[in-house]
Amino acid sequence: MNYLQDKRFLGIIATLVISVFTFFLVTVLLAKELSIVALSIILFTRVICSFLFFDDYKLSWSKASTKTGLMKVILAIISFLIYMPILYYGFKFHFNIMFIDLIFYTFAVNILVYVYKYYHTVGKNKKTKKLVIYGAGKAGLQLQREFLNSEYHLVCFIDDDEILHHRSIDGISIYSRDKYCSLYEGQKFDMMVVAIPSATKEQIKLVYENMQNYFATIKILPTIEKILRKEEFTKQLKDISVEDLLARHPKDLDKKQIENFIKNKVVLITGAGGSIGSEISRQCKLFGAKQLILLDHSEFNLYSIMEELKGDDVIPVMQTVRNSDFLENTFSKYKPQIVIHAAAYKHVPLVEDNILEGISNNIIGTKNCIDISIKYGVEKFVLISTDKAVRPTNVMGTTKRICELYTQNVKSNTTEIVAVRFGNVLGSSGSVIPKFKAQIEAGGPITVTHPDITRYFMLIPEACELVLQAASIGKGGEIFILDMGEPIKIVDLAKKMIALSGKENIEIKYCGLRTGEKLYEELLINESDKRTDYESITVANATYFDIDELNKKIQELLVCEDKISKLKEIVPEFEHKLNN
Repeated sequence: MNYLQDKRFLGIIATLVISVFTFFLVTVLLAKELSIVALSIILFTRVICSFLFFDDYKLSWSKASTKTGLMKVILAIISFLIYMPILYYGFKFHFNIMFIDLIFYTFAVNILVYVYKYYHTVGKNKKTKKLVIYGAGKAGLQLQREFLNSEYHLVCFIDDDEILHHRSIDGISIYSRDKYCSLYEGQKFDMMVVAIPSATKEQIKLVYENMQNYFATIKILPTIEKILRKEEFTKQLKDISVEDLLARHPKDLDKKQIENFIKNKVVLITGAGGSIGSEISRQCKLFGAKQLILLDHSEFNLYSIMEELKGDDVIPVMQTVRNSDFLENTFSKYKPQIVIHAAAYKHVPLVEDNILEGISNNIIGTKNCIDISIKYGVEKFVLISTDKAVRPTNVMGTTKRICELYTQNVKSNTTEIVAVRFGNVLGSSGSVIPKFKAQIEAGGPITVTHPDITRYFMLIPEACELVLQAASIGKGGEIFILDMGEPIKIVDLAKKMIALSGKENIEIKYCGLRTGEKLYEELLINESDKRTDYESITVANATYFDIDELNKKIQELLVCEDKISKLKEIVPEFEHKLNN
């Protein structure tokens, strides 16, 4: 080993050099003579203590902290308590000289440590970029330490806590948001990090909207639940996503109610590998389902959710809901108590091009699941519906409306059958967001059908939690409406995603409404006064339809030539939009 290149050995040499220097300085100034014996004993004691206590020789000077300095002081005092009685009683050496040397030594060694650290953090790493940390709590302080060895110069902290305003951390000021904006108006720094793992989506949205013009990049820490404790925070930073800005958390979510509904029950989920079905599967497992029967006709989707939720209580069934015989075998074997029916074709243009398949999968598949659930005495059946079922303008929405009519009018015996209707979910396989992301990545253009088109949006986990909550309070025959907040213009969504990407000159092109597409989605057919105990959940007015007549018309729909006309006969409010 080359000891001169071993940084640990160099630390010991530096300690000895400082010891010689301070001892020489003190003895020459005060005693006018140099005691080689006393110096040798002091040096020997300090070296031995470095190896015996705190592993001092291993300490990294480049990452020194207040704790490092304190340990150096404690180590110097321990050494002093060892050599002082030896020199004082054995060699009659002056106590005053030893004590003053101790003071000089601890001061000098700490100065050297922090000079060395400064060289490595400021001198060696040139601070070419400017950083602001939003949040002066534990996470913010951790990030401050981690950024010391980076190219970023920390300008200041921002914090919403008024108590911290006008204070500083290691000489770095803490400002309020308003104070920062007034001080640095017109300036744009390289990056801001929102270091508040407990921040809600609403808080992140507010911070972004207020600070986006002051920074080239804004990053955030993951939520408390998702932070990897053993990994540096700087490695876990992520860009603010459009999901972070659009998400809205229902304030009246009752997880205890959901747990009471799901816990220790056998739950069968159709379409379990899809965007909605997979999240409902995760949440049912989280809420303590006794057994999960995951049913999906897609081999890949079923495999993916099985790999994620693997366990003896999770049963994969690769099956289509269109085959009633196979479906009945599954019900007979596993005897589910709750059935959540998420299997459906949901993509509007694809169903327009494949009308028979849409009818077969959405209507017949749903009818099969409901009829077999009633036959086997399922306690609760939950249909996942859509806002496109309201005054539908496309085949997909109309098929879902027929499913709603079936849930409300079928003779259900002891089975409680409910439907839950909501809008678009962020990040689902049919969502516009993945499409926009791909278009931005390719350099554009982003294609939007119409400048005025709007949609409701909600995060998948939030929507699924509300589905389960609505199902838990249903008594049968209800169509529950989830509060989706205010509708959002798709073009505004596109602009927000372009801004978040940091890319410039991404063009937005309007390509015209597609077949069956309408400008505005609705969640209620008629304004309803029927409220539940939860503000986020409303009940739509019931629609009566003779069940025998409905069954007859469904059978006619399967064999007739003009399926659009028959759909209009069943759902009179269906107004088919044929072209752009």
